[in-house]
Amino acid sequence: MPGPSTAPYPLGDLLALARQSWVGEMERRLAARGHPGYRRSDAGAVRMLYESPLAIGELGNRLGVTRQAARKVADALQRRGYAVTVRDERDSRQLNVTLTTEGEEYARTIVLVIRELNREVARRVDLAQLAAADSVLRAALFDESTRRRADRLPRPGSAGS
Repeated sequence: MPGPSTAPYPLGDLLALARQSWVGEMERRLAARGHPGYRRSDAGAVRMLYESPLAIGELGNRLGVTRQAARKVADALQRRGYAVTVRDERDSRQLNVTLTTEGEEYARTIVLVIRELNREVARRVDLAQLAAADSVLRAALFDESTRRRADRLPRPGSAGS
């Protein structure tokens, strides 16, 4: 294997373009399945809420955003009929977010689309290339919190991928 790269490479630009393309494809596929108006924050938020309802503050913590930003995510989901917010029975200061039936269907559809996209990308490259890309993407994670989250994700070729 060659030594570390010293040549400048526009990794950040390519990552941004890949993310933009991925989000656009998510939006197109979800709209085709009856869920128009996809937002970048939807995938993470609805998958978390599908596991269990969350307080706004906890949703923010898990998304890695402020409480105010989490409230905006919850409000956007609520406006589209995917979630409801209710005051906690034990602590009226706490606002809990729960998916509606339509929100649960949206979450299942998001998971299916993500799986489709993952499979399509994996078919375009061999396992060694996918493993190299995984290593590069993990090297691009600069903060410890994000690295810990990434460590929970399976690596190419593992049983969970």
